[in-house]
Amino acid sequence: MLYRLERQKLCDWMLVMYDRWLTNAAGGNVTVRINDEHWIMTPTLMAQEKLCRMVPENILVVDKDLNIIEGDGQLTRETNMHMAIYESDPRVKAVIHAHPKELMPFATMGIGMPIINENLRKMGDLPCLPYAPATTVILAERVRKFVLDNVAKGVNLPYGALLQEHGIILAESSLEKCYDVLERLEANAYTYIQAKVLELTGHQWAKSTSHEHISDE
Repeated sequence: MLYRLERQKLCDWMLVMYDRWLTNAAGGNVTVRINDEHWIMTPTLMAQEKLCRMVPENILVVDKDLNIIEGDGQLTRETNMHMAIYESDPRVKAVIHAHPKELMPFATMGIGMPIINENLRKMGDLPCLPYAPATTVILAERVRKFVLDNVAKGVNLPYGALLQEHGIILAESSLEKCYDVLERLEANAYTYIQAKVLELTGHQWAKSTSHEHISDE
C-alpha cells in the first residue's frame, strides 16, 4: 500500500475532528500533499456514510491530474478548491475544509471573525469570502484569488478564510499544524461569542496593557 502511515494519520485526525465537532455529517474534506506527484485525500461522503471512522484503504491517493492511484472511495466534488490552493502556493502541504460548530455562525452570517485569543494574534482577523455555491468552479476560483492575494502580500502560513453559508478553509505546512489552527480558531469563536454575551449583561472588557510595559511588580 502506498503511504500507509500517512493515510492512517489522516484517518486518525479525521476521527478527532468529527468527535470534537470540528466538522459534521454534512461533510468537510482534508488533503495532504505527499510530494510533487501525489496527494492523499478523504473520499466523498466519508462523514455521512462513515462518521469519519475510516481505515487507510478508504483514503485516496491521487496524482496531479486527479487520477485515483489507490483507495476505495471517490473524489469529493470540492477537490477543485483544494487543488486551487496547492497550485497557487507551493508552501502548502495540507488543506482542511470543515464545518466547525462554533465557527459556523460567522460563516452563515457571512462575516469575518475577530481574533481575540492571544495564541492566534499572528493570524490577524479571519475573513469571510463572498458567497459562491459549494463544489463549484466559482468557489474554487474565489479561494484561488484569496490565496494568490496572500502570496503576493507575503502572508506567512497558516492562513484561511470562512466561506459564506458553508464553512472554513485552512492551509498550512503540515496536517498537524493545520488541525492545530482549526482548533484554535474554534476556541476563539466560542470565546468571542461568550464574551459578547458578557458584554450584553453589563460586563466590560479589561483595558489592555502593552506587553512591553508589563513587570513583575
